[in-house]
Amino acid sequence: MAPAAGGGRLEDMNLKSFRLRTAAATLAALTVVGGVTVSQSAAMADLGAPVVVQTNVLSADAALKIAEAVQKEAAKQKQRVTVAIVDRSGATRLILKGDGAGPQTEESARRKAFTAVSFGQATSALSKNQALAAIPGTLLLGGGVPVASGGSPIAGIGVGGAPSGDIDEALAQAGLKAVQGQLG
Repeated sequence: MAPAAGGGRLEDMNLKSFRLRTAAATLAALTVVGGVTVSQSAAMADLGAPVVVQTNVLSADAALKIAEAVQKEAAKQKQRVTVAIVDRSGATRLILKGDGAGPQTEESARRKAFTAVSFGQATSALSKNQALAAIPGTLLLGGGVPVASGGSPIAGIGVGGAPSGDIDEALAQAGLKAVQGQLG
């Protein structure tokens, strides 16, 4: 192979060029997928933003305690419901379907929990904003409440199956109350 300008071999120059193009394409793809522009990333780096971010997560024991409190209160009120608990990203952590709860209750409870954690508000407060209904996975009926720690939502509780969203939400609040003093 003939030497390239600058003393390097042409093959080495082509390999370096290929690697540079590959790295640029990968960065562009990550930018599109991640929704972050290079200028935003550079601005964050300039501000000294942390590279690793820690978030609070509701423990499995706390999720179970919430679900049990919901089902206990539902039994007192003679309601047959399902309770769902999702984490901050909306992933299901727990579903507890009470005896006699209808087949639709699991999906409605999960979607209420997702909606509550997504917007950091009870679903009954969000029901007036019907534009949110266009967001996949949301359900704007009473029965979903967020679980917050340090002022930020870390999980969502959703209850479905009672004859009204007000009852579902009161049951979700009973579940939240079971861990309220331990959330920090």
